[in-house]
Amino acid sequence: MPTHQTTPSEHKTYAVEVESVSHYYGKTQALKDVSLKIERGVTVGLIGPDGVGKSTLMSLIAGVKVLQSGAVTVLGNQVDKRREREANAYRVAFMPQGLGKNLYPTLSIKENIEFHANLYGLSRREREQKIARLLKATSLDPFPDRPAGKLSGGMKQKLSLCCALINDPELLILDEPTTGVDPLSRRQFWDLVAELRAEFEGMTVIVSTAYIEEAEQFEYLVAMNAGEILAADATPKVLEDTASKTLEEAYVKLLPERDHYFDFDNIPPFEPLPDEPPAIKAVNLTKKFGSFTAVDNVSFEIPRGEIFGFLGSNGCGKSTTMKMLTGLLEPTSGTAELLGQPTDAGDIQTRLKVGYMSQSFSLYEELTVRANLELHAKLYQLEGKAGAEAVEEALTKFKIKEYQDEFPSALSLGLKQRLQLAAACLHKPEVLILDEPTSGVDPEARDMFWDYLISLSREDRITIFVSTHFMNEAGWCDRISFMHQGKVLAQDTPEKLVAAQNASNLEEAFIAYLEQAEASKDGKQTTESKQDNNTVKSAFKDSDTNQQSRKRRSKTLNNILAFAARENKELLRDPVRLLFVLLGPVILVVFSSLGITFDVRNIGYAVYDQDQSQISHELIAEFSSSPYFKERAILHSDEDYEAIIKSGKIRLVIEIPPDFGRQLLMQQRPELSFYVDGSMPFSGENVKGYIIGIMTSYAQNLAQQRGLVPEASAQLQTRFVYNQAFNSIISITPGMMMMAMMLIPAMMTALGVVREREIGSIMNLYGSPATVMQFLIGKQIPYIFMSMLSFYVLLLISIYALHVPISGSFSALFFGAFCAAWVATSLGLLVSCFATSQVAAIFGSAIICMIPSLNFSGLLTPVSSLEGANLLVSQLFPSAWFHKIIIGAFAKGLSWPDFFKYYLILTAFAISYLLLANIFLKKQEK
Repeated sequence: MPTHQTTPSEHKTYAVEVESVSHYYGKTQALKDVSLKIERGVTVGLIGPDGVGKSTLMSLIAGVKVLQSGAVTVLGNQVDKRREREANAYRVAFMPQGLGKNLYPTLSIKENIEFHANLYGLSRREREQKIARLLKATSLDPFPDRPAGKLSGGMKQKLSLCCALINDPELLILDEPTTGVDPLSRRQFWDLVAELRAEFEGMTVIVSTAYIEEAEQFEYLVAMNAGEILAADATPKVLEDTASKTLEEAYVKLLPERDHYFDFDNIPPFEPLPDEPPAIKAVNLTKKFGSFTAVDNVSFEIPRGEIFGFLGSNGCGKSTTMKMLTGLLEPTSGTAELLGQPTDAGDIQTRLKVGYMSQSFSLYEELTVRANLELHAKLYQLEGKAGAEAVEEALTKFKIKEYQDEFPSALSLGLKQRLQLAAACLHKPEVLILDEPTSGVDPEARDMFWDYLISLSREDRITIFVSTHFMNEAGWCDRISFMHQGKVLAQDTPEKLVAAQNASNLEEAFIAYLEQAEASKDGKQTTESKQDNNTVKSAFKDSDTNQQSRKRRSKTLNNILAFAARENKELLRDPVRLLFVLLGPVILVVFSSLGITFDVRNIGYAVYDQDQSQISHELIAEFSSSPYFKERAILHSDEDYEAIIKSGKIRLVIEIPPDFGRQLLMQQRPELSFYVDGSMPFSGENVKGYIIGIMTSYAQNLAQQRGLVPEASAQLQTRFVYNQAFNSIISITPGMMMMAMMLIPAMMTALGVVREREIGSIMNLYGSPATVMQFLIGKQIPYIFMSMLSFYVLLLISIYALHVPISGSFSALFFGAFCAAWVATSLGLLVSCFATSQVAAIFGSAIICMIPSLNFSGLLTPVSSLEGANLLVSQLFPSAWFHKIIIGAFAKGLSWPDFFKYYLILTAFAISYLLLANIFLKKQEK
């Protein structure tokens, strides 16, 4: 590709200019010095299997990934400059890889589009007009209220396209938009894209696809392999230069020189043996998950040695059927037989004759290639020499011997699939069940894979049951079965299925069967969803909303409210999260307030009275009349007290020696023994204090009664300024409310960024004109309001159920709770910027909030008694400051002027956390 210096006039000619771009993921190089120019107003197809760098290149062009080296200019703006990249947000639309990756499953079709429209600041009138027109153009208008999570793969991709087109982009980037979509929906999708492009004549469209045959419809072609561009030219010229009839053939020829080419045009025909029982048999096989029917009345027979293909889109029931055939899943009804035996997960002998290869990599990442095969050999009872020979044979036959000491994580996708197949074939099974074994594998590896499958079938007569998305692979099967929405539409040889529909190829035949199925379901003949040019023009052309909307700049408030409204809808439709936000604090406060107490009352004690005098009885009466003690037992020997205190039934033993009363009257200072259970130091220290108090009072009363000391002229009484009844619940309830307000909102908002990153919807932030701060504030607003609602419920419970009244200002306390919720949600967002998973976010925020709130906020230990690092932690965490507000309002009768300082401190914490989150959450992927 040319890499000369680009002049300003050339910037106007090219929509995209990529110069010497390289990109690394750790030590893995995804792009190697890539240079590329794409003219404005053309369609470009990027082809290549998974892992060659297509998505990385498209993400760099869209500006959602950080540019590491080189230069990328899009629509005249350089993507490594923030202001120019943000200007492109109004002109570039990016649809990320994955079915509905930029959608929100709980939001309806209309709500998903509304969210994107709000991000671009469309007025209500503009928004409603565009949504209505987009839905009509994509044939989604009958289902505006259907949740995105309940759409088929094709409908999800159409909805994603609607979201991308809401702002009339000049550059449309589609990253593998039809992967996993059935052929009919794929064709409808591409027809729709063509119609939209016909309307917007200047729109440039860049599409990556794993289905290489799809790229034939694009004007220009970019073929990639191993991070490098193999060819970039007009599609007809690429076919001409490589002397190829199809793009797949051309792509294979563009790859580095191969040792061997596979001839799939002359596959030896399959010849079943007469009177031989079938290897696999399914009769009326049905599987339901609740009200959803995943597999519906499926029946077929597969003779030994046949290659039987299973075709269908994602979610049509292929994997479920395979799991029932292997005994991994129990059918709801119907029967399945494997090698003449009913499928049973516990039938070890039958399972030893079956090899199963799952859709995703299912071997052990922490074991080397050889170790994985050795483990597999032991699992299938291949021990000693037999196992070693089987491993060596598999390593050689599947050409992975040179990788035997590598870990699977270091292997390419094709090598991983080769390793999985080697493990599945290691024990020489009679039946191989392969669930989409070549998904994402490069064509050369796929050809090698199928060449081996054919040899297994023809030479070893191994029965192969394989599911696939690729039509050319289906053509290599002896028989195939078309499956859609849990039903088998047809099954026969590829040639007969094509002939039955008078189709030109297998894909056309599958589409015809799908159309018939849809027609019978709807009660009418469905046709391909096409709309005349005038309809499309009226659907998208509006003088008030087209070019002007591109120049519009979203307002800050609009963006914040867009994120807030969307987050609020998601929260209200997720019963688990909603109940946790609302009832989590209630449960925590109620049970903690009733279960945690510092009041040590009704302490069980036993008495060993060896004196039995009036004075000893008076002493015992002092203890029994105290609210702190309750007599549980009377002892009669020295041995009894040790046994009873060990049992835990009593915490105190009082031992009164003989002649105690007489010696006391004679002022001889007799000894009195108290045995306290010190296994719990806190309660033991309280018991000790109660004993000293009772004995002091008893001694004074006894001395006065005997006339040994004059009656005091003044009495000293202890009174508490606050909480005069000295009840723990008055302190515990506000303290646990503080804990709940810091813990629960932080935990829930900590899920925010991580959850979006995991499901992929964070791309909506990366590609939108919204800022990170607007995104963060919008996400926390619903949680602040939910936290305030929960706090109001807590106040009602504390006042009317727990009988802990507010003695200070209600409004001042409520505003303090708002500040606390603001701080907690800001802290949660900050944590989520660092967490790599939702589990890590939950536990990380819980630990960060719980330890300081419990130990350093004044809940258990007064802040005034803290020193050194403990005091520093207390001052640098917001819970201690909110604790001052909530205790002051509940117990001390304080109001607004008393809390003003604390409001400012909490506000400073909230702003600081938000600013830090804004810094650490980047608006681009690395």
